[in-house]
Amino acid sequence: MKRTILAIAIGCGLTLPVLAQSVGEKTGVNSVLGVAPKTEDFIKEAATSDMLEIEAAKIAQQKGNAGEKNFADQMVTDHTKTSTELKELVSGEMKSALPIGLDYSSEKKLGRLRDAKASDFASEYDPMQVSAHKDAVSLFERYAKGGDDPKLKDWAGKTLPALQHHLAMAQDLEKNRK
Repeated sequence: MKRTILAIAIGCGLTLPVLAQSVGEKTGVNSVLGVAPKTEDFIKEAATSDMLEIEAAKIAQQKGNAGEKNFADQMVTDHTKTSTELKELVSGEMKSALPIGLDYSSEKKLGRLRDAKASDFASEYDPMQVSAHKDAVSLFERYAKGGDDPKLKDWAGKTLPALQHHLAMAQDLEKNRK
């Protein structure tokens, strides 16, 4: 009986990393397990994150308070830069991983920002930025540690400090809102 349980446990332990790597980033399983995303997933998530940050920042530039407007200016500048860099690094068949537009979830988030009254904007935008930057930091950390493409892996590592700074800035926005 003990041998059977041990065999099952070992089998699960050996197959779990394989299963985790085949699960898309959207499920969050890779993040929870600390598994590096596949290169295609990294490209798609990084590009989508940049597009969402830029579009959300444009709304914040119109509706936000002074702190949010300053933060938004920085987001447009930095995420435009990383978006351009990513596009330059991606070549060959990997170019198909670059999304041409935002996904449904991202569009929904932007819709909430567009629909928010100016008085409610901070309560939508600030926590969204904290969450988005926590996700981005996780994505870039995991790819920098275990990604397949050396150029993208290096770029993820070099980009990470800016994303960590963005996260700290977003956390300050949220803290100052309360």
